[in-house]
Amino acid sequence: MNNENKMSFRKIIACAVAAAGIVAVASPALAAGGAKHPRDGGFSFNGPFGTFDQGQLQRGYKVYREVCSSCHGMDHVHFRNLGDKHGPFWNPAYPNPNDNPVVKALAKEIQVADIDSETGEALMRDATTADKFPNPYPNATAAAAGNGGAAPPDLSVMAKARHDGANYIYSLLSGYVAPPKGLKIAPGQNYNPYMAGDLTPFWEGQGPAPKGGFIAMPPQLTNGQVTYDDGTEATVDQMAKDVAAFIMWTSEPKMVERKQAGFGVLIFLLMFAGITYASYRKIWKGVAH
Repeated sequence: MNNENKMSFRKIIACAVAAAGIVAVASPALAAGGAKHPRDGGFSFNGPFGTFDQGQLQRGYKVYREVCSSCHGMDHVHFRNLGDKHGPFWNPAYPNPNDNPVVKALAKEIQVADIDSETGEALMRDATTADKFPNPYPNATAAAAGNGGAAPPDLSVMAKARHDGANYIYSLLSGYVAPPKGLKIAPGQNYNPYMAGDLTPFWEGQGPAPKGGFIAMPPQLTNGQVTYDDGTEATVDQMAKDVAAFIMWTSEPKMVERKQAGFGVLIFLLMFAGITYASYRKIWKGVAH
């Protein structure tokens, strides 16, 4: 090994040692705080063969519409999507969801902003299946102003935007507890053990800082807050689980089709591998190699 190579090798070793030292020093800071691991909601769509529970999706839509939609929009969801295959109100009798009478009725319950085609003036009208879910605020500035400076996030793909999506949403909504004694909380903030954060700077109690973080949204669910059409008891846990499933569906509405396609591809690949191996054996039979 010449001198130049020796110098390069020494530089690599030095960089590796320095990187290891940085990681060792930073480890306590990275380990501090953090959120509790989300609870398992036991959702029907988990696993490679899981599918959406249509009844649960219908209940989840009701919770979203009656509770969540007053602050959170779903800008990527149209009313017609409610009648899509594997959706909350899918009916095989109506392949075109725009013809689904239930979807039409649900859309008609909502008023959306529009412009009069003759006068050009702003007006409110009944929504149609072609309309998006209306946003409760005209813009992000208004949303932030109406919520203490923190604009409520759009929920269209929230389950895909958070680790352990549906379980995280379920745990967060049902996991509010009284803040531990010794935790300083600023006005407008709420403690939730499933919210990511580092509470060390705000901890004046004994021992290490508790897990969790601060969230501007106060608890939103109370027992009996909605009335389910199927008679299911509307507990906080049940409502949190149902709306989490609904948000998972809006985040990945083609999940069932994707799983089915993936299973079909695996079968094809296994068959192709078998045919390839059989061909190999036949072609090279009796040939020394």
